[in-house]
Amino acid sequence: MSFHRFLLRRALMVLPLLVGVVFITFMLVRIGGLDPVGRLAGPTATQSEFDSIRENLGLDQPLWQQFAIYLGNVVQGDLGESWLSNRPVLTDVKERAVISLELLFWGVGIGALVGVPVGLRAAFRPNGKFDQVTRVLSLLGFSIPTYWLALVMIFVFFYLLGWAPPAIGRMSLLVTPPDTITGSYLIDGLLTANWEAAWSAAASLVLPVICLAIVSAAPIIKQTRAIAIDVLASDTVRYAHACGLPERMVRRLVLRNSAVPVLTFVGTEVTGLVGTMSLIEYVFAWGGLGQYGLNAIISGDFTAVQGYVLVLALFSVLVFIVIDIVVHLIEPRSELS
Repeated sequence: MSFHRFLLRRALMVLPLLVGVVFITFMLVRIGGLDPVGRLAGPTATQSEFDSIRENLGLDQPLWQQFAIYLGNVVQGDLGESWLSNRPVLTDVKERAVISLELLFWGVGIGALVGVPVGLRAAFRPNGKFDQVTRVLSLLGFSIPTYWLALVMIFVFFYLLGWAPPAIGRMSLLVTPPDTITGSYLIDGLLTANWEAAWSAAASLVLPVICLAIVSAAPIIKQTRAIAIDVLASDTVRYAHACGLPERMVRRLVLRNSAVPVLTFVGTEVTGLVGTMSLIEYVFAWGGLGQYGLNAIISGDFTAVQGYVLVLALFSVLVFIVIDIVVHLIEPRSELS
């Protein structure tokens, strides 16, 4: 399949998928009891005020009509307005997506940089001491609740040791934020030579990034080890051993044959960690898209919830498309599918 046909085919597949996500999210929000009318009206509101707010939000119309209006707005790029922030949901999502992507990039990036080599080394000497220690640590990474890990790290590194800044956001409140260029305080601080802001942003990143890296590294280690062991037992590697190839060349062969499935798994981990990242953002008051979604759910801000879920679905699709393309570039014999 050519690259252009792949993109066209994937675009045609994405459209019904996104419509399905919009429909399911819309219905779940409506039947899930997220009714903002009571919160907007307040405890002393009269019935006429309730009715007026319901009419302004379009909630007095039949459900199918509400969905048709919402779908038409989404097609035009209008995700509605958040009653919590009194701003368009799309504007909120754009601002906060950059914040979350920065955390996701560092967390998953470090998790992969640690997890892949550790998993490979464990696979080369299965059941050795390193492998056993790795399996125990990986199991701990799976078992520890994310929010508990984040709270413990704050307690130890901020409260007891004083090494980390307080968990009150992306930088100290006493530091002037840099001019916005990318939305990342760290990058913008470096680009504008605002070293104090860059240093404060980097210090604030440490604990949440470590939390996310630990959570992401555990499954990457386990999966990389399993993939590499399968490759080591394959006919290709056994034939290489039988031909007397040096161990260095055999390991290079294992690395090459493991690259595609490992990369595919890391890509799926990126999408799977979005929910975990929401908890980390909430504990560290990070202000990203995950915290925005959680606040929207807690507050009954259903337009924000719908926009949040739709953006996550779109993000997942884009990640899988990028994985397909990168895998094809690494292994041209693989088909874009």
